[in-house]
Amino acid sequence: MAEVKIQKHFILVHGACHGAWCWYKLKPRLESVGHRVTALDLAASGINTKEIQDVQSMYEYTKPLLEILASLPRSEKVIIVGHSLGGLNLALAMDKYPEKISVAVFLTAFMPDTIHRPSFVLEQYWERTPAEAWLDTQFAPYGRPEESLMSMFFGPKFLTFKLYQLSPVEDLELAKALIRPGSLFVNDLTKADKLSNEKYGRVPRVYIVCNADEGIPEKFQRWMIQNFKVDDVMEIKDADHMAMLSNPHQLFNCLSVIEHKYG
Repeated sequence: MAEVKIQKHFILVHGACHGAWCWYKLKPRLESVGHRVTALDLAASGINTKEIQDVQSMYEYTKPLLEILASLPRSEKVIIVGHSLGGLNLALAMDKYPEKISVAVFLTAFMPDTIHRPSFVLEQYWERTPAEAWLDTQFAPYGRPEESLMSMFFGPKFLTFKLYQLSPVEDLELAKALIRPGSLFVNDLTKADKLSNEKYGRVPRVYIVCNADEGIPEKFQRWMIQNFKVDDVMEIKDADHMAMLSNPHQLFNCLSVIEHKYG
């Protein structure tokens, strides 16, 4: 008798200023082999109706992901994939619903540890990134003065030279049309509790390194892996920060291996 393959449920979490739309190449690839795929919009992202000025914390920003996990049947486990800032959303979800996640995949993503506050990896990134590297990214304060909230909006130059330099020009133009202001929520995360080893730390973690990433350079990706050990490290060569657009087939292959091993 032929082996019956149990298909899995993937939840795809985008990075800052982006939305579910950035997974449009990967989602049908996963679905073509029978997997269920949920590509969601976080708060104030994609077609979510909130504006960034309405979002006061990383928890509020992550709420659409938490609501999906809360709605899952008790017996269902999912594979969550977080890109870029989406790694922080994964961490919050893993700390809240570890029993619902079979493996968490950090795709060239910020990955916090359990020793420092969740803001630590963002603070390290900020310290190691010269101001000129942000090019035409716009930062603007919002909220009450005592909250020190800061919005962020990627400019055309930053998109072109830091995030999409190897992606098809059509995808770059799509990003220019669809990105929305976001936030890193650094000040909020400096006040957050540390993530727990008992919950966040117990979920299997795989890190996918993108060697040609200019947004979160490979050196910093590998520093995060050294800072908080993972179960597996995979690499996608010739992929910029937007691996799901510049090298979707290789990303699909990586996820297929991960699904087979951990799913």
